[in-house]
Amino acid sequence: MTETNNILSILDDYTLDNADDIAKWMADDFRKRRIEKNLTREQVAEQSGVAVSNIVRFEQKGLISLKNLIGIAMVLGYTSEIKSLFAQPKYSTMEELTQIRKNQNKKKAHRI
Repeated sequence: MTETNNILSILDDYTLDNADDIAKWMADDFRKRRIEKNLTREQVAEQSGVAVSNIVRFEQKGLISLKNLIGIAMVLGYTSEIKSLFAQPKYSTMEELTQIRKNQNKKKAHRI
């Protein structure tokens, strides 16, 4: 029975990510980091130039513009993490890595 419970707990943790879930997780993490630094929403708004209503909407629903996300991330000291989000190529197969290397210096993609 213990083995079955372990397998089920692993399966419960394995879910496919979707954009809404990721946005909500990011918002929850932002709120935790904001509170850890003892910053109110109003203080973050003042320092970032992002309206308090946008911060509230982000924390409650995970909805925010990219520009506003960058602004609030900078207030909490996450500038380098935001800047490096797409800095490194990601691949899951050798074929994909080969394609990335082949296209490294291209300026735009073409249909295959």
